[in-house]
Amino acid sequence: MTENDLPPPDTKRWVMRRKAEVVAGVRSGLISLEEACRRYTLSVEEFLSWQRLIDSHGMRGLRATRLQDYRPGQTVRDRIGAD
Repeated sequence: MTENDLPPPDTKRWVMRRKAEVVAGVRSGLISLEEACRRYTLSVEEFLSWQRLIDSHGMRGLRATRLQDYRPGQTVRDRIGAD
């Protein structure tokens, strides 16, 4: 992995591939966590959530439209607000 594999610093649309590239860059030591958060305007918590989702569910866990399906402790009833 090289710096050219990382998303551009002005990335606005975070598809799962780009999130995975940032996580891979940090894990490989190409970029530090602090630099990644600064470069992409991410909170440490957001980055760590991407990392946890990859570890638990693979790259598919990073899909924004499916994120609620992977949140621990929530049931379908909790997500839709049903009583």
